[in-house]
Parts: sequence; C-alpha cells; structure tokens
Amino acid sequence: MSNFAVKRPWTGRLGSLLGIMVMALSLRTAVSVVPPLLGELRPELGFDAGTIGLLAMLPPLIFAVFGLLTPALIRRFGLERVLVAAVVLAVAGQLVRAASDHVWPFLGWSAVVMAGYGIGNVVLPPLVKKYFPDRVGVVTAGYVTLLAVGTAVSPQLAVPVAGLSNWRVSIGMWAAVSLVVLLPWAAQALRDRRGSRLADDSGHSSPAAVGRPGVSGAVQKLVPWRSPVAWGLAIFLAGNSAQTYVYFTWLPPYLSGQGVDAATAGSALAYFAILGLPVSLLVPLWVPRMKNPIIAIGVFAVCWSAGHLGLYLSPMHGTWLWVTFSGLGQGTFATALLMVNLRSRTTHGSSVLSGFSQGVGYAGAGIAPLFFGTIHDATGSWTASFAMLGACLLVMLAGAVMINPRRYIEDSAADAPAAVTEGTPAAKTE
Repeated sequence: MSNFAVKRPWTGRLGSLLGIMVMALSLRTAVSVVPPLLGELRPELGFDAGTIGLLAMLPPLIFAVFGLLTPALIRRFGLERVLVAAVVLAVAGQLVRAASDHVWPFLGWSAVVMAGYGIGNVVLPPLVKKYFPDRVGVVTAGYVTLLAVGTAVSPQLAVPVAGLSNWRVSIGMWAAVSLVVLLPWAAQALRDRRGSRLADDSGHSSPAAVGRPGVSGAVQKLVPWRSPVAWGLAIFLAGNSAQTYVYFTWLPPYLSGQGVDAATAGSALAYFAILGLPVSLLVPLWVPRMKNPIIAIGVFAVCWSAGHLGLYLSPMHGTWLWVTFSGLGQGTFATALLMVNLRSRTTHGSSVLSGFSQGVGYAGAGIAPLFFGTIHDATGSWTASFAMLGACLLVMLAGAVMINPRRYIEDSAADAPAAVTEGTPAAKTE
C-alpha cells in the first residue's frame, strides 16, 4: 500500500482534488461580484451609504462567526457533509438574493451566502490535510491560486455580463460554479464507499484511504484558546486581512481623492487583486521548504510597507509601483492558509486551527475598513489612517513570530498526553 502512495499519488483522489479546486474558485466570486454593480443596485434596491457600509462588513464578520462554529460542525457531521451543507447555503443564498427587490432581503440573503462560504473557508485546509497529506504544498498552491482567480475574475465580468443581460444574471450566475462543487464530491463519495466495501471484504485498506489521516481512531479534544500556535495564526491572519480589506474597500476612493481618475483607480484595484495570483502559487511551493517561514513573511512585510508608504507619500507618482509592492505583499495570506496544515498534525487539528484562526482573524480584520475611513473623517487627514495600516502590519509580524517555531496545535491538547490519537505525525509537504 505504501508503494501505491508513492507511484500513483493521485489515483483514487482525483474527485476530491477537483472538488477542492472548484470550491476554492467559488469562495470569493459572490463577494467580489457585487461592488462593481452597486451603481445599478443602488437606485433599484434602495442602497444608501449605511447599507453599502453594512454590505462591506458582512463578509469578514460572517466569516468570523462561522469560522468559530464550523469545527464543532465538522466534529459532529464530518468534513464532507459540512462541505455539502456549505455549498447548499451558498447556492440558495445567491439565487434568492439575485431575485430580491429590496435592500434588506438582499443583505439578508447575502449573509446566507457568506455563511456558506465562511464554512467553506474553514473546511478547505483540513480537506487538503485529509486527502493529500503527502501533497499539502502542491494542492494548497493550486487552491489558493484559484481562490485568487475567482476574486479577480468575477468583478471583471460583472459589468459586461450585466450589460448583456441584467445585474440579476450577473450576480446569480456564480451559483452555478458553487453547484458544480457537488459533482466531484459525489463521485468521490461513491468511490470511497466502493473502496470501503472492498476493504471490508478483503480486510485491507482501500487505495482511496491511503495516506489519509483521520480515517480511524479517536479524536483529541483540542482547546485552541490555550494554544500559542492558534493565537499566533489568528493574530497573523487578522493583521494581514485588515490590510487587504482596507485596500479592497478604500484604494479606488483614496486614489480618486488624490487626483487619480476613476477608471485608473478602479484598474489599480483590479491589478492589486491580480497580483495575488503569482504569490498564491509561489508561497505553498516555497515556504514549506524553509526552516524559518518568518523569513518569507518578512519579505512580504517589506512589500506591504513599501506599498503603504508610497501610496501615502506619493500617490500620484509611482502609483503602479506602490500597488505592485502591496499586491505582492498578499503572499502573507497564502502563507496563513498554508500554516494551518504546517502547524497541525491531524485532520481534526487542521479543522480546529482553521476555524479558530479564521474566526478570530476575520473578526479583527472586519472593523479595519471602517476605522480607516472614520479616522480620516475625524482628523481630516490620511496620516492617522495609514498609521493604522502600519499598526496592522506590526500585529501581523507579532503573529508571525508566534507561528515560526515548529510546533503544533495538538501539543496543547487539554486532555491528551504525548500520544497522537488521530492520523500520523505531520506529513512531509511539497
């Protein structure tokens, strides 16, 4: 059986691989498709400044809530069933909100969509851990890259599709991508069930289960609140996501206020999003080979710093250079997702670490765009707002220091001694 895993590493797992990739592609489309269409939504549904602000805050806040709830759901129902529930929520929410005729139902069903994707955020890392413990780096590189693709593509297509049809089609069509997620998982479930029957008849493990931790054995009770690794990753993700959400919310209006024309300001945001693609592909292939991941994080932190300073000191001159630096800084997000599996030994540990870090992290990041704007309104200057970005960068680096040592969330299990009761020690990654 060990030879199977070495010589034919993808056999029996192609369905789960496709399911992970399509889920990643769909995770941000429903979020990023709406802002370009607000010009049409505003008069038809009754959006105002307050409800637009609420719409901007929904993703990180809902992601935070379901980040904290999802590990308990996974423990009770299993990864695959929770994934299916997440997809159903996302599909239903997207279709019904596209048919909404008023702002409040639209916001309510948007919250349902975010709940589905908030669960999906947490489920993806442990799915990689469960099905591909021997290919964590490669699979993470693929899904983080597709996550960035979905983030960049849906706003680019939003207005053209609405022009050919209407905004309802432009928003609702992404439900089809989410629905496709169910197909490969259904195929994988049938294959696993067939493999389980063969295993029961022969007394041997099925190929689909080779190399996958968590297939059997008791599960440790993990208390992330007591884990320095969990707190470190949560702090790291909070500092990173705060900067990213500020850029997605404020980069176009900030540049427009500094004299950059609206079209260029919008293109700058699209360029910022697109720059997430190369670093998303690079990080999971590079960082696992490093003894001290904080070195890579330091490089990305320098990029963030250069971008922040350039946009503050000289927004009209060198605009594209500054946005390039900040865009490359997004490698810290890919690093955060990767560290979920590099700092856990088991599938259960990965799900707990993923849920806690994303729950606490997104809760902290969700208020950053609001503070960035209100600080400017209160002071009449962008100085304090950009100083806040600097503080977020320091918070991120503090978390990086905590997750740099090679230790695992299972090390702080409340009731577990030395033994690891699920799976095997941390698998070699690529």
